[in-house]
Amino acid sequence: MIGLIAACEVGFWVLLAAGLAARYLLRLRRVGAALLVATPVLDIVLLTAAVVDIGRGAQASTGHALGAAYLGFSVAFGHTVLRWADQRVAHRFAGGPPPWRPPGRGTGERVRYEWREWRKCLLACGVGIVVLALLSFVFGEPGRTEVLWQGWIPRLGTVALIWLAAGPVWTVMEYRKAVSHR
Repeated sequence: MIGLIAACEVGFWVLLAAGLAARYLLRLRRVGAALLVATPVLDIVLLTAAVVDIGRGAQASTGHALGAAYLGFSVAFGHTVLRWADQRVAHRFAGGPPPWRPPGRGTGERVRYEWREWRKCLLACGVGIVVLALLSFVFGEPGRTEVLWQGWIPRLGTVALIWLAAGPVWTVMEYRKAVSHR
């Protein structure tokens, strides 16, 4: 499973690079768009492989849990990564406008940005937890899926809490400090 996750990650970047190259260097906009739209297919491949593997009787492992987490973050942040790369390549090779940058620290806009990013984190963790739960309940043998519940659901919750503290909460404190010094 871990090898498949690595292959899906490499595949994502290959499809992204090929799609952007087709779109901006070769001027094949439809081909480029098709390659970029194909990136979620890798998520389907990963999910299918996990279901088939556990369905065939495999013991759930860290690889299966990591696959669920990867899938969640891909769903929540995949479009953001595509947009980020597209803006930079368009600017560099097609005369597009400068890429968007997050708002500066100590501003209300930055606070809103950090809360929006944290909601994406919650979505990512939520998708990961739902996939872990589905794998556990569909194959219903607690002994085979115990690692999913005991190790990974708390880890995803911890990621969300750390992101909350390091992102929105920290930014709110910076903003309040900046406002009080005005």
